[in-house]
Amino acid sequence: MKIAIIGSGNLGLSIAKGLVYNNTYTSLYLTKRNLSSIKKWKEYNNVKITSDNQEAVKNADIVIFTVQPRQFDGILNEIKGALTNKHVLISAITGYSIRRMEEMLGINYPIIRSMPNTAISVGKSMTCLCSNIAGEKRIAIAEAIFNGLGTTINIAEKQMQAATVVCASGIAFWMRLIRATTQGGVQMGFDAEESMRMSMNTALGAASLLIETDSHPETEIDKVTTPQGCTITGLNEMEHQGLSSSLIKGLMASFEKINEIKIQ
Repeated sequence: MKIAIIGSGNLGLSIAKGLVYNNTYTSLYLTKRNLSSIKKWKEYNNVKITSDNQEAVKNADIVIFTVQPRQFDGILNEIKGALTNKHVLISAITGYSIRRMEEMLGINYPIIRSMPNTAISVGKSMTCLCSNIAGEKRIAIAEAIFNGLGTTINIAEKQMQAATVVCASGIAFWMRLIRATTQGGVQMGFDAEESMRMSMNTALGAASLLIETDSHPETEIDKVTTPQGCTITGLNEMEHQGLSSSLIKGLMASFEKINEIKIQ
């Protein structure tokens, strides 16, 4: 696959790392206005860097957009003259609707919205996908790219804002939980490195149990709680302090905020 990533910031480079790691491209163009920060990418086979978005588009079949939302109108105006019927367009831009892209480019291009998260750089992203009518027959291309970088799920576009909160912002939320359990471990006597290693691998194990056994969180909780035991005592104290409630409130606050910046 000949791929161009327009806007090689944190997310764009995370996608690029995953593509390089899995060797899922024949050529890869990375664009950025200031090339000095991505010049090391020239060391990879068949990877080119450029500040010319049109050049990247002309040398790609699949174009992945990872620019800031406020920049996207200008980018689409800049590259639309370079688009042909061979192109598949994949947007990973928060709040920017398919309808808006169609208004800019027309309805005939396959347009796919994706919402990966930064775990894509290690092949563990949860990526949500949706498409326009023209993109329905090409969404398998996006699935092939992102399934090689983690896991995908196809959803309705009206759910994309919520998916951004759960999956993309969710990385930060889970990081904060791991950080909190690390701090607790330090208070109990472990050094910071030991505690973080235990915390992050325990989080990995918990998620893996649910994924690999198709189990439910409460089923797995029941397996490690005993009458008057330390686990149920800790869980109940967390709930008394509002653990579940604060998490849900945080998710909803993020959801309200993302809907403020939605681009129709």
